[in-house]
Amino acid sequence: MFLYITLFSAVGFEVAGTMLLPLTHNFSKPFPSALLLLAYGLSFYLLSLVTGKLPLSVIYATWAGLGVFSVAILSSIFYKQALNWQSVAGLFLIVVGVTIVNIYKT
Repeated sequence: MFLYITLFSAVGFEVAGTMLLPLTHNFSKPFPSALLLLAYGLSFYLLSLVTGKLPLSVIYATWAGLGVFSVAILSSIFYKQALNWQSVAGLFLIVVGVTIVNIYKT
């Protein structure tokens, strides 16, 4: 259970860092840029903690898949970026794929 909490925390920090990207204005704003680097650093650190205990395919599928899903949803909320039905269907398939990878991990 602790492994998945650590993995989901890594996803959360990656999503936070990605959501900060537009606020950095090409890294010309020091505070959001520092927060972005901190968030990505923490994300990779947390990923490193679980790499010896879970298969890398499960780690990366979960981190990348849930990251894409979360950023897409949050971008539509905070940055008013439109999601059409095809995008929503794709996001649904990402979640299904991540779920399958986690259920049938080796």
